[in-house]
Amino acid sequence: MSGVPDAAIAACPDYEPETCRTALQQVLAPFGGLAWVKPGMRIAVKANLVSAMKPERAATTHPMLLRVLTEELVRRGASVVVGDSPGGTYAAGHLNAVYRACGLAAVEEAGGTLNRNFAQREADLPDARVAKHITYTAYLDDADAVISFCKLKSHGMLALSAATKNLFGAIPGTIKPEYHYRYPDPMDFAGMLIDLNEHFHPRLYLVDAVVAMEGNGPTAGTPRPFGALLAGTNPHRIDLLCASLIGLKPENVPTLRAAAERGLTPLDPAQLCVAGDAAAFACPDFRIVQHGTGTDFGARGGTFGRLLGKTAALALRTRPGLKRALCVGCGVCRDVCPAHAITIENGRAHIDRGRCIHCFCCQEFCPRGAMQVHRTVIARIAGHL
Repeated sequence: MSGVPDAAIAACPDYEPETCRTALQQVLAPFGGLAWVKPGMRIAVKANLVSAMKPERAATTHPMLLRVLTEELVRRGASVVVGDSPGGTYAAGHLNAVYRACGLAAVEEAGGTLNRNFAQREADLPDARVAKHITYTAYLDDADAVISFCKLKSHGMLALSAATKNLFGAIPGTIKPEYHYRYPDPMDFAGMLIDLNEHFHPRLYLVDAVVAMEGNGPTAGTPRPFGALLAGTNPHRIDLLCASLIGLKPENVPTLRAAAERGLTPLDPAQLCVAGDAAAFACPDFRIVQHGTGTDFGARGGTFGRLLGKTAALALRTRPGLKRALCVGCGVCRDVCPAHAITIENGRAHIDRGRCIHCFCCQEFCPRGAMQVHRTVIARIAGHL
């Protein structure tokens, strides 16, 4: 193989320090390692810290990988800050609790710092396709380079949470619901995420797939040993590789479809140039979120796709559903819902379907996993046609 690959993958069977260090060096080697890092550089590592969850839950970037990366960057003379803006208040009290739960003391032990600059800034994005104006976390502006280090997970709204989705953490937590409300259509939301990646343009993308999350992701799914670390400089091509490995059809991933429309990635994994034995990590029985949105069916083409009208598309769209036996009426779903479509009645959550915008915020932040992705009967039948 000659030239720089679209993505690279290396074995990382566990989170032992030397295992992580070896895997990091191997997966970065096709891109010249970290030779681009110069003494005095300020590097922001944008991790996935979606919530205050322990590392073994497999919802967040593992602290050992962040520690090893920080050590490598510091050894080259860089200053490192690790941060994110999960759902909730973008302030010291909330973020410190997230840092503690996610085990990020490991970053400070390695010579890095955790972001405690909670300022926000605004920017116009004249070249953006969807998000022409954004509010974002200011600490990213202080960096000479950004490294995005995500977690491989299933996702209620977008089917896949990996490299492209990780940049949504540049939006302050309390403003995230506004973006869900502004872009309720999955393709528009995906376009917004692509605009964020194009604007912040991370120098490097890394994917923690040592233990991934399958099922009811991105927070209430099941940890799934995967044994890999991925890297690249194009988030959409990394995501295409991720999708192919877990048996997810690229056309059913809104971010991949939106990126392909912009010419940022092919939709055929066979067109990728991958460093490493990707086939060795294929996991066809990975439990993905089953989607049946109108846009998905339209992408299939043919007579069926062309005949789908707006009403049929809405009938096919996945939606959040409540598993009543798990609901304790805590009200988290009600509080995060940007459309104010959820109330607590008789100790259980109730969804007003007329107001629901299918953003899956309730499913993402339900602490009990009671909110789950639901496919309509029509969608399940159509999926077999």
